[in-house]
Amino acid sequence: QVQLVESGGGLVQAGGSLRLSCAASGSVNSINAMAWFRQGPGKQRELVGGVTVGGTTNYADSVKGRFTVSRDNAKNTMYLQMNSLKPEDTGVYYCKASTTNAMGEWDYWGQGTQVTVSS
Repeated sequence: QVQLVESGGGLVQAGGSLRLSCAASGSVNSINAMAWFRQGPGKQRELVGGVTVGGTTNYADSVKGRFTVSRDNAKNTMYLQMNSLKPEDTGVYYCKASTTNAMGEWDYWGQGTQVTVSS
């Protein structure tokens, strides 16, 4: 199993920056890819961006050019650097790890961290 703990959320004014962290523990060698999702008030959970074990990244169109996903494999930690934040970026941000083992493929989620962007 994999345990994920997010941190770094908070309240920030529009135009500001935040950096989220997601620390993984447990069977980290089984992790293939990690990703950030978010869920805004009254909205469905959506993909923000992700990174593979090889470092390939992908982003939602709404955050391209503003957000950067990175991964420190030595620290088993993924980061989300968020710049030029907008009120519509408000939501709970979740970390997800996609893993593979002899039993199959499994996804693990963190508990989420709140990001609030004021206008």
